[in-house]
Amino acid sequence: MKDALYLKDEQIKDFIQLLFYAYRETFADPKNILKKKYFGPAHLRSLNLIERHPGISLSELIFKLKITKQSLNRVLQDLIKAKMIKQIKDDLDTRKKNLYLDKEGRVFFDIVYNAQKKRIFNALKNSNADSVIKFKEVLKKIINGK
Repeated sequence: MKDALYLKDEQIKDFIQLLFYAYRETFADPKNILKKKYFGPAHLRSLNLIERHPGISLSELIFKLKITKQSLNRVLQDLIKAKMIKQIKDDLDTRKKNLYLDKEGRVFFDIVYNAQKKRIFNALKNSNADSVIKFKEVLKKIINGK
């Protein structure tokens, strides 16, 4: 099967363009919600990872976002000031700070998530199960570079 897959450059370019459009539209849905708090895409990416990984350390967040500590600092300060997240010192290593969504952060995240969920849910609902499974597999391979 893999040998039968023959992709020309134009097909790969089309796929890259579709990935860009899918990303753009998925993250455009909550844009007005984010603007009200003066947040941008970096804030959303941070909130998303903190929500998906409660207690994530600062270094783990930096690693997952693939950014510098300096780049992340402004975003985290905005989120802390807005009472979206809280930093709690680790019980075992007090030098380490673990990040959690605060009560307001959970509410805000749910509002943003629901704005994005509609588009993704509708696309998945209107696809057959095999397409969904294969699409997820392909996305994971893109992420992992395989």
